[in-house]
Order: sequence, then C-alpha cells, then structure tokens
Amino acid sequence: MQFVIVSGLSGAGKSQALNVLEDLGFYCVDNLPEELIPQFGQLCMATKPRFENVALVTDIRGGLTFDGLFRALDGLDAMGCGYSIVFVEAASEVLIQRFKETRRKHPLTRDGTDLLEAVERERKLLEPIRNRANFVIDTSNLSTAKLRGELVNLFAGGQRDHAMSVNVLSFGFKYGLPMDADLVFDVRLLPNPYYLPELRHHTGLEAPVRDFVFSHQQARDYVAKVEELLSFSLPLYVEEGKTNLVIAVGCTGGHHRSVAVARELGDFIARLGFVTTVGHRDISRA
Repeated sequence: MQFVIVSGLSGAGKSQALNVLEDLGFYCVDNLPEELIPQFGQLCMATKPRFENVALVTDIRGGLTFDGLFRALDGLDAMGCGYSIVFVEAASEVLIQRFKETRRKHPLTRDGTDLLEAVERERKLLEPIRNRANFVIDTSNLSTAKLRGELVNLFAGGQRDHAMSVNVLSFGFKYGLPMDADLVFDVRLLPNPYYLPELRHHTGLEAPVRDFVFSHQQARDYVAKVEELLSFSLPLYVEEGKTNLVIAVGCTGGHHRSVAVARELGDFIARLGFVTTVGHRDISRA
C-alpha cells in the first residue's frame, strides 16, 4: 500500500498535487484531522485492495503546532503502515504573487498580519514537518504539468505509462479534423481500397481491406516510421505531465486506410504499456 501525506506552504501547490495523485488512482482526502489519521490508516490496511493507494493533505489549517500530527505518524509506525511525506514549497515572492493573482487570503493573515510576514511565519512553523519529509518539491518554477511529472516519477512506479491514456481515432478529412486531436497523421498518400469495387463497401476493420493496405511496402514503411516517432514521443508527453493524448489518423472518407492504420497503431501503443482506446469517427458515414 502507498500512503502519501502531502503538506507544505499555503499557495505552493498542495491541491494540485492531490489532484495529480487522484489522477494516478489514489484515494484522496483533503485536510483530514490529524487525530483521525491512525484510524484512517488502519481502515485502509483492513480494506485492501480497495484502498491500495491513498493520499491526504495536512497543513497549517490543522493548527499552529504539529505535535498531534507527529503522534499520528507514530501511530502509523506502530501499526506497520508505511507512509511517505511530500512537502511542497515555493519562494516567498512567488507565493505572494500567487495570492495576489488569485485574491485568496493566506490563512495566517486573518488576524491582520501582513502577507509577507504570514508567509515567513508559516514557513517557520512548518519547518518540523519539512525536516521529516521524504520528498521536498519546490514549485517556484514548476508548471502544473511539471509538478505532475515530478509526482509521476515518485509514485507511478511500474505503472508510469498508465499516467497517460492514449486515444487513437480514425477520421475522414472530408468531414473535418477532430477538434481535440494532439497529433494528426495523414494516410491519404497510401493506395486507396475505395477504387477496388470488391473492397469499396468494406472497412479497415475487415481483413480484406487491411490486407490490401498492408500489402504495399509504403504502408508498412509509413507505419514503422510513425511507430518509431511514437516510441520516442509518448514518454516525453508523460514526462511533461499530459494525462490524455489524442492521435488522429485521417484518410479521405474515414472508412478504409485510416481505420486499418489506426487499429495497427492502437495495438502498438497498447504493447508499449499505455492505456489505449481506438475509435473510428466516420466509419458509419455514407
């Protein structure tokens, strides 16, 4: 079981971190009272695999000292519930700018404390939990995508490729480009089964059309080149923090060549370990 505790400075990105962990399949709880953490850990251990991966946020909202949190962590240690602490921070000037942009109040300014003073006070108060953290992530120069990449590296493990799903979609150019496409491959350059009367009313899902398409060396070479590009590109998309990638494969009408090639690419991407779906937008059009 992976039990992750996220803490850190207000405005540094704890909520974004929790969202990323949720995308990775973690059961997430925000601002769980520290007194309930041992009971929560016990529940998770007793109900595996339902709660195989869990994450929670604890921060200054729970109080100005962390004695209760440390007692809770000691309770987790006593029951043999392993955990990792991720501490999220950023430079003071960055945090101040973020609060100004969002117009949200820092939790320590409610008593009239100046914003800079509140940020520095919180940093000092959180120093004990920072010192105990397994991982410290400075988000001063991290985009949300880069933060996601950091957490994927830490917690996706052998399931790293599952952090991004890939949708391969065939389509017909005569009906327009798919609006959500990230990558578009044009297979109109391949020999067209439409001009063979015995294949015209079949689709790329059927063996005769597929066999015709891949009987040509240029089709086999084209797909091999695309697969080489995808082998290089897909891990970089994961590293960048992308959660969903749409690959569109187009021919004239979306019945023959694009369908056959999309199916081939979908099988290849699935073999790479990515969660993959294959769809055919225009295959039913007249």
